[in-house]
Amino acid sequence: MKTLACLAALIAIASSSAATADFVDPKRLSETVRVLASDEFEGRAPGTAGETKTIKYLVDTFSGLGLEPGGANGSWTQDVPLLRTQVETPRTLQMTVDGKARPLVQSKDIYFSTVRNSSQALIEAAPLVFVGYGVTAPERQWDDYKGVDLRGKVAVYLVNDPDFSAQPGEPVAGKFGSRRMTYYGRWSYKYEEAARRGAIAALIVHDTDGAGYGWSTVIAPGGENYALVHADASKAPPTLKLQGWLEGAAATDLFRSAGLDLAELRRQARRADFKPVPLKGATFTADVPVATVVSTSHNVLAKITGSEHPDETVMMSGHWDAYGLGAPDAQGRKVRPGANDDALGIAGVVELARLFKAGPRPKRTLVFAAWTAEERGLIGSQAYASNPVYPLSKTVANLTLDVLQTAGLSRDVLLVGAGQSDLEDDLARAAKKQDRTITPETLPERGLFYRADHFSLARQGVPVLLLMALSGAPDLREGGRAAGEKWLTDYMRCYHQTCDVWDANWDLRGAAQDAELFHIMASDLANSRRWPQWRTDSEFHAIRERSRNER
Repeated sequence: MKTLACLAALIAIASSSAATADFVDPKRLSETVRVLASDEFEGRAPGTAGETKTIKYLVDTFSGLGLEPGGANGSWTQDVPLLRTQVETPRTLQMTVDGKARPLVQSKDIYFSTVRNSSQALIEAAPLVFVGYGVTAPERQWDDYKGVDLRGKVAVYLVNDPDFSAQPGEPVAGKFGSRRMTYYGRWSYKYEEAARRGAIAALIVHDTDGAGYGWSTVIAPGGENYALVHADASKAPPTLKLQGWLEGAAATDLFRSAGLDLAELRRQARRADFKPVPLKGATFTADVPVATVVSTSHNVLAKITGSEHPDETVMMSGHWDAYGLGAPDAQGRKVRPGANDDALGIAGVVELARLFKAGPRPKRTLVFAAWTAEERGLIGSQAYASNPVYPLSKTVANLTLDVLQTAGLSRDVLLVGAGQSDLEDDLARAAKKQDRTITPETLPERGLFYRADHFSLARQGVPVLLLMALSGAPDLREGGRAAGEKWLTDYMRCYHQTCDVWDANWDLRGAAQDAELFHIMASDLANSRRWPQWRTDSEFHAIRERSRNER
């Protein structure tokens, strides 16, 4: 009897293991997030003790699942050289209009940082130029610069695209993405373009609708910034002394003091014949000490080598970093733990690794990536894209998990960046198997397609797909769209804040659903000869086409 009882116990254990081998387990998701978002990990900031603990946890986890090291030369990690900057209390910070100094307060009137490796950001009475949306897009017959010389000047921009606030009948309506932000609307593009044109600083006028988030989100990093350190400094892109935002009311007041109506300039900036407008008599002065540290952060890479086509890869990824330690909140909490953003996404990647390792060996190689420094400008994935371990021409697709909803099962899947690639058809087929429908993102103005790590791969031509709950309210099976709206509103109050914490009461069945979508998609891609394609009107189509012969 004892032998039979032991046998029954073994069968029960085996059955339990089998039962959990073919679906994403919400309890496992929760446990991974609980660990990564704990105070012990100190908010998982790159280059800190929190990173050391995070990397060890991830390597131990992937190794424990039986995966192979996925980095170069049999390593688990890829080095990412980082410059961290921290602007300190300004010695001088002001606008001067017609000889009258107007002091500015960091994080109240203005928020700025720098990505230069310098101990001081010094700008002395630099003239300001309003450059509208700062877009140069020949394919759309649009140029906001009109040949203006920005050398030695401060460029002031509006956030988002020229057609974002367009009224019906305006010529610009629909010329860019309408409510859907294009890359031209992103703050990163505007800073890059200003630097390319010789500006010494760039400031974007903040408005919550156009940015997709409030002022508190803008100032959350507390004056810090990061940049990728290039081995060959001569190949590094140009940078600004300072880059940041003007608070909306402060900007309106500044323009008014210079005799300009910002509301009227917004309307003018929606016209193709707009020309840059100098803020006559206005200058910007800043003398800011800067603390800089160069360190090496790490991407974590694991793999399952394909049985028939090991040189072809399907990649699943998320970012391990959060915002580290900051100023105490009202409850005295300093850790910004990034429980949902993106410990939950990483938990999904870990679960996908577990499922694939427990199943039959795929024909193509599967790569599981945990990127560093996403919150610092997609730097970890950018480092990989510029120095890939696996040829990007033979990377079938990248599937990225970044912020999943925690409110239960959903009837739909939110599609970020509709109209880009064949992977959207794969997503629709996978969703149908779950009795779910596809809903295009309902908050396209947030430009989420350009704000997560998949974008670094897309810029190199790799077809990508992002699942991110910030793109709209899910249609929850319990409570519908209204319940989804409440979840999203509640979460956005904690986005990048100390209150993005693990909660034992989360309902992670919906997050598990989304991870399982990627399991379905990746299984199909890894065991087929298919190569997903960009739509012919996608900005990434031509890049991928150039490597067609390599496949």
